[in-house]
Amino acid sequence: MAETKRQLQIAALIKRNFSSVLLQSGNLIYGDILVTVTSVKMTSDLGLAKIYLSVYGTENKQAVILMLEEQKRELRAQLAGRVRKHVRRIPDIDMYLDETLDEMYRLRDVFKDLRDRNQMGKEEE
Repeated sequence: MAETKRQLQIAALIKRNFSSVLLQSGNLIYGDILVTVTSVKMTSDLGLAKIYLSVYGTENKQAVILMLEEQKRELRAQLAGRVRKHVRRIPDIDMYLDETLDEMYRLRDVFKDLRDRNQMGKEEE
């Protein structure tokens, strides 16, 4: 089912403000690792924000997500301070690792390797 206009508006609001929260407090939680909010999906009742994060600068990306999960209450409280005037109820937050870019780079490398070994087949015109 397609997201409603309100879901999209709240998701954009959460994305913008949660990014600011991570800029302000993130390095206290996970150090010199770059974490960015790639997308936010709101449930239909606007009660839960599913926040997708990409993590750079470490091999163990899931550990960073776990560190953030341990600080979830504090992160949600900081988010609430930023969005309180815009929403009736502060949504719960769940954080997920977004591996889209990692997958894109992996596929690029696979195709490059195939091209280098002349195993891509004939070019179509």
